[in-house]
Amino acid sequence: MEREEGLTAVDNIVTQFNTYEDFLDSQITTVDLYYLEDEVLARQLVELGYRGTGEVVKREDFEARKAAIEIARLAKRTQKKTLTSAGKDLQDNFLKALAVREEDNRNGKVSSVIFIRDRNSHGQEVSGYIDYAHRLRTEDFEVYFDGKRRLLPKPTDLSFYNWECHIAVWNSTPNYQVIADNPEGLLFKYKRDRKILNVDPKTRRSCQSTLDLKDLKFKVN
Repeated sequence: MEREEGLTAVDNIVTQFNTYEDFLDSQITTVDLYYLEDEVLARQLVELGYRGTGEVVKREDFEARKAAIEIARLAKRTQKKTLTSAGKDLQDNFLKALAVREEDNRNGKVSSVIFIRDRNSHGQEVSGYIDYAHRLRTEDFEVYFDGKRRLLPKPTDLSFYNWECHIAVWNSTPNYQVIADNPEGLLFKYKRDRKILNVDPKTRRSCQSTLDLKDLKFKVN
């Protein structure tokens, strides 16, 4: 009970003052400054508990609680953040599949690789592999779940190929390392477990990385 009361007192101080120095200054009186004639010395005496008008709080305790409160605040704000797909009346099966996987891809429980072969706004056939989690972090998916825009591979994705211009591009992402010199085709090494994801549908599943971490979704129009 005493420990809980102590933490409550520290929390009140931490939330009241931005810095530890601000807290120390609040404990110094004009009389202290008159006799000491040194603000730094006055702060040191308060920190050591020799001077002051209130609770004695160590610097490490103040900074630790300050950091813990900030972490809790950010975590709470993240939890309150609504998923982009939340509340959407999705009719398209592909968008439904993306919606089901959105939360797990955002929090790192699942890492999905999406293959898309479609036509862009110029009528050109394009295809590529997309790191879904990476795209979620770097792009607003509201336009896709609202049906205002189609999800298409980009030259910045894991791989991109324009069938008309014969342009091929591949890029590693924070989640995957692209292995492009494989004679049997592209391979993606998942950086968390360092296992290889072979996206060739003819490849035996035993050769691939763990399926609970790699969720392969194909969409071909």
